Amino acid sequence: MLNNFPLWPDQASTMASRVDALYIFLLLVTGAMALLVFACVAFFAARFRHRPGVRAEQIEGSNALEITWSAIPFLIFMAIFGWGAFVFFQERTPPADAAEVYVVAKQWMWKVEHAEGQREINELHVPVGRDVKLIMTSQDVIHSFYIPAFRIKQDVLPGRYTVEWFRATKPGVYHLFCAEYCGTQHSGMVGSIVVQQPADYEAWMNGASTGPLSASGEKIFAELGCSTCHRSDTQGRGPNLQGVFGKPVQLDDGRTVTADENYLRESILDPGSKRVKGFQPIMPTFQGLVSEEQVNDLVAYIKAISLSKPINGAKTSANRAVSGDSSDTEGQTPPLPSGSKVQ
Repeated sequence: MLNNFPLWPDQASTMASRVDALYIFLLLVTGAMALLVFACVAFFAARFRHRPGVRAEQIEGSNALEITWSAIPFLIFMAIFGWGAFVFFQERTPPADAAEVYVVAKQWMWKVEHAEGQREINELHVPVGRDVKLIMTSQDVIHSFYIPAFRIKQDVLPGRYTVEWFRATKPGVYHLFCAEYCGTQHSGMVGSIVVQQPADYEAWMNGASTGPLSASGEKIFAELGCSTCHRSDTQGRGPNLQGVFGKPVQLDDGRTVTADENYLRESILDPGSKRVKGFQPIMPTFQGLVSEEQVNDLVAYIKAISLSKPINGAKTSANRAVSGDSSDTEGQTPPLPSGSKVQ
């Protein structure tokens, strides 16, 4: 019976033991304080109980006692705060070289896209010992991506990206839940995290694929006509995207923001909200014209060209357009007319 009802799930990530250690510390501290309170209540009830013929005496306060019972809990609470903050920042700061996976939540499923192009529904394959960064958004309502064995949970919000990361330590299949009530079939929004040995993971990754997300994003970038404005020469009517990701961007209203995933997403869907200094508000919104998956592909492509990562080992047509090289423009897909939807 106890095997089917463990005290807590398996520890299957590097973060699990850190979270459990803090949780056990909290249990021990609260348990000890509860025992101390009950012991004091029992002692004082017996020591100062009513006795016939004995008059009660007024007891004056003790500064030393009050300082002691204020200082000790304060120090304990500060220790809990410091420890919790340390674990929190570790959990919320993904390593720079983590493998990126895009997740789109939808009533009632998880759609997963690996940077290499593999796509999954309600499953996520990852290798043992590799940092994985999840870039997540919702297609409809608020969801929450929760893996008990990894001790991680992150709300997934419509209209923006949220991020969480992990490093799996044990091969196996682990539960994935939505931990935020999201509708009538919320309880059925479940999935699996499949942790494999590196060799098995590589064999799985070599299966059928639609190509890297950056390559799909490059195609969408050309079809939407983005390459006609986002150039590196003086003829470009939009900002140069080469090297923009992760860098500060000065806006027309005087603010400076970092060009992260959320900035790129917002610039695609609502370009007027954060207009780059020196450029006119001529970019149309693509809200409703591109799907969440296509936004992910575009973001992956912009990140790839920002980091000067070649796609498919060659400089492709969209790369040439962005860099201002128009020596080979024949055969490119013409831009879609305004209002057309990419299928």
